[in-house]
Amino acid sequence: MSKRKKPQPPAPAAPRRRAYEGAMVSRLTADWVTSSTSADAEIDGSLVKLRNRSRQLLRDNDYVKAARRAIVTNVIGRGIRMQSRVPMVRGAGRLDKPTNDRIESWWRRYCRKEHIHAAGKLSFARILRQAMAAVPESGEVFIRLVPEEFGDSDTPMGLEILEADLCDEMYTAGPDAEGNEWRMGVKVNRWGRPVQYRFRTRHPGDVSGSVGYTSTDVPANQIIHLFIPERPGQTRGAPWFASSIKRMHHVAGFEEAEVVGKRARSSLMGFITSPEGELVGDDVQDGERVSNFEPGVFKHLAAGESVTVPQLGNADTQYEAFLRPMLRALAAGSGVPYPTVSADYSQANYSSSRLERLEVLELWRSLQDWIIEDVCQVVFERAMAAAVDAGTLTLAGYDLAPERYEAVKWFPRGWEFVDPQKESAANKELVRSGFKTQAQIVAEQGGDLEDLLTARASEVQRAQELGIQFDTNPADDMQGGATDAEPETEDEPEDPNKPDDDAEDLA
Repeated sequence: MSKRKKPQPPAPAAPRRRAYEGAMVSRLTADWVTSSTSADAEIDGSLVKLRNRSRQLLRDNDYVKAARRAIVTNVIGRGIRMQSRVPMVRGAGRLDKPTNDRIESWWRRYCRKEHIHAAGKLSFARILRQAMAAVPESGEVFIRLVPEEFGDSDTPMGLEILEADLCDEMYTAGPDAEGNEWRMGVKVNRWGRPVQYRFRTRHPGDVSGSVGYTSTDVPANQIIHLFIPERPGQTRGAPWFASSIKRMHHVAGFEEAEVVGKRARSSLMGFITSPEGELVGDDVQDGERVSNFEPGVFKHLAAGESVTVPQLGNADTQYEAFLRPMLRALAAGSGVPYPTVSADYSQANYSSSRLERLEVLELWRSLQDWIIEDVCQVVFERAMAAAVDAGTLTLAGYDLAPERYEAVKWFPRGWEFVDPQKESAANKELVRSGFKTQAQIVAEQGGDLEDLLTARASEVQRAQELGIQFDTNPADDMQGGATDAEPETEDEPEDPNKPDDDAEDLA
């Protein structure tokens, strides 16, 4: 008699693994292709094409051009002004005015285009503007510090702007015995610090072509590589409009289709069909009937011919509804507010304008800090050292303590009030309550309190010398000038026959 097997308990269900929804694979995400590549690996295969497409958009697309113009205008404006702040050796925090005046005078002369630019075409302010314009377009730009005198300059250092194409992105080589390796034209050490740059001597897309160009290696201490790394270990920069390139290309295609469709609808009234198979006559050339279309006109037909009016697309294509989200995406990707990109202020008001401004101003200020740290301060320190070595600028004790003379304050552009009446009243209360200083308020407008006070004192003094009073001087007790004061009267001449009142009183 066989024994019956005991029923086995069901196998425990495999524990379900928790996962991020974005990492799950399903029929809805099967076509989502991703890769685990480094920042340089992603840029290496796309850099040239991204750069070329970005430039094409800037040539032909008004919205992309407006976005870049807004970036340059808000970050650089008319330039970034320098003020020397060298302290006195034993001055308890006071500034050494004669030394500061001498440094500022030298800097103003050095920043002229014939002195600072190797080609003699750009002043320092325009160099900053051109460099800032190149970064959104190409993702990066190179500024070379050339240890030579240019023009009649007495400071042996000039600046040369090198477009991103000149850095040989095709040159990549593995680590050498010292651990250095070439990455897209940049030689870095084992820490990722640039050691050398390899530049083409000619632009690969120049009018004369790339025939005869060679490559040259430039030490890293002569190069300012201006780009913002978005990932750790990134060696080259990508265009800032990379995420918007495809959308803006679709916008251009949509606009072209709209224009062609509307032109065809406004001109082509219909087609004439004939039962005759062969075309003959004066209006037939190479088997094709030649007709001149005139908007809104039908001509008389021959016997047997009929007219067919085609439907050339939908007349109501909702162009505005398509364009707005595309431009909002461009605004989000570039950091430029939508009204600036689209030039559409129809729905803007004080609240929305102020909210946009508060958000975007932090971006502009962070970019200004970046330009000041990576370009302005570097150029100033290197040029000052070159001027001291050449005997152009005499600074006592510079060799022992150069940092004392490198103490400067940079003044980038500021921004006007959205509503001057409301914001000036608010700033006044902030200063009175101690939450802000006058220097902070003036700096936010792009000015300097010391310069403002000096100019204001000179203005008030000159007005007093000319006998003019204004109601804009808070220190004036009259608060309204001479128009509110009682008119002055001339003293009347004394009458010798008039009795003396004092004498009568004594009598």
